[in-house]
Amino acid sequence: MNEKENSARCLAVLGTGSDVGKSVTVAALCRIFSDLGVNVAPYKAQNMSNNSHVTGLGGEMGRAQVVQAEAARVAPHVDMNPVLLKPATDTGAQVVVQGRPIGNRKAADYFKDTLPLFEKAKESLDRLRSEHDLIIMEGAGSCAEMNLLSRDFVNFRMAGYAKAPVILVADIDRGGVFAQIIGTMHILPEEYKSLVKGFIINRFRGDAALFDDGIRYIEEFTGLPVLGLVPYFRHIEIDSEDGLPLDIVIDPPAGPVPGRINIAVIRLPHISNFTDFNPLIRQKAVSLHYLSKPRALSGCDLVILPGSKNVRSDLGWMRETGWDRAIGDYWDSGGRILGVCGGYQMLGNIIRDPLGLEGDPGDTVGLRFLDVETELQPEKILTRSKGVWISNGYAIDGYEIHMGRTRALSEPAPTARISSRNGEPASETDGHASPDGLVIGTYLHGLFDQPGFCHAFLSDLRPDMEESLSSPDSAAADAFRQGQYDLLARHFSDHLNMKRLMTILDRAEPAIREG
Repeated sequence: MNEKENSARCLAVLGTGSDVGKSVTVAALCRIFSDLGVNVAPYKAQNMSNNSHVTGLGGEMGRAQVVQAEAARVAPHVDMNPVLLKPATDTGAQVVVQGRPIGNRKAADYFKDTLPLFEKAKESLDRLRSEHDLIIMEGAGSCAEMNLLSRDFVNFRMAGYAKAPVILVADIDRGGVFAQIIGTMHILPEEYKSLVKGFIINRFRGDAALFDDGIRYIEEFTGLPVLGLVPYFRHIEIDSEDGLPLDIVIDPPAGPVPGRINIAVIRLPHISNFTDFNPLIRQKAVSLHYLSKPRALSGCDLVILPGSKNVRSDLGWMRETGWDRAIGDYWDSGGRILGVCGGYQMLGNIIRDPLGLEGDPGDTVGLRFLDVETELQPEKILTRSKGVWISNGYAIDGYEIHMGRTRALSEPAPTARISSRNGEPASETDGHASPDGLVIGTYLHGLFDQPGFCHAFLSDLRPDMEESLSSPDSAAADAFRQGQYDLLARHFSDHLNMKRLMTILDRAEPAIREG
């Protein structure tokens, strides 16, 4: 074993359960330490999410770690999320290691032997430690899943390797916070329990003074400090890891809103990359809703079929539920439809899966709105793509994540011309449009992140609403996003005992790299 002097210290943020706020806590800490002049980076050994991103180097990683990297003011890198599981069925997922897919695994097979993945995760952490001064590590789910503890390398096992003090995050909003914290501590093995140095109680509502006795109880029972009681917030817009924005209503009882651009996104069972549409939510002139139950779509200005991790299965769901008929009726009445990635494939005539990448080998008939066909192939396309959107002439900058290859069966009618992929010159096209232009498909994610394109697209959709749209100012959009990270950092630092947290971190041993 070779020691590396001054190797980065690590701090592990683990949780009492899923969706307790680990990701947003890590993002907040990344911005807090960056503001203090620390060269900080995020890290999550294993993430399970269909909400992914392609880096500038063409590697795939979880979107949450991209958000955390932005908060830390560093470029996203696949080492920040070396293992990504993308669920394709209830019992299986595609496994992405250090930015590249290595195949699909059933959960039972995956957990038989996680040691090789642990080794890859350690490699990535070692590289990050050599390039940064502090690593804020995020756990996954509950850190005390006793049936998986011997095979879990993302929580205490990784914290132990990194010599990282552990901060345990609990969510008081869901109830049972005493059981969350004390129960977790009670069942942990002693060697893991000794790593825990304090707690953060997240999503508190009401008068904090009323919980003073609760904090005393937790501290007296565990002998460890509560480092913060962080209030619930709605005024800060941060992309979530794997759930829709908290204020999004699925299947709202009311129909389209008069005086707004009404957009419906079909909430597919295997929906992926839903953050594509978050910029539309921020447009005050737009009313965007996710719909899972079929309904008449009259009054909608646009219906979006989003990405999917299992297109064939989701097509079956659309037929079983009647969504295919509802969308067909909407199209018959002159409605506009946008398909992104998997949604684009669904709009075609057929999806061929000769190798059984999404289930049993075979073909699945598409919705037949676009005269294209798709064949699923084992090699995944992962690119950062730049070019021009043909209908409005706007420059575009997006990313592609897909197994399918789609080709036009009649005269090609591409939606975009691609000038570069992963920084290399290209002369290609993307997507397809119907002859009347009402139905369009594209493989490009992240298009609406660009204010100019977003403004032009919505203006084409509803010219009468153009003056109500936000300014297409990219600098302002970037400033807004950075401002949200600043708000998040301020929100957490106002309610964390940073002095005690810094003491815990100062006492941590520098991590040691294995040679």
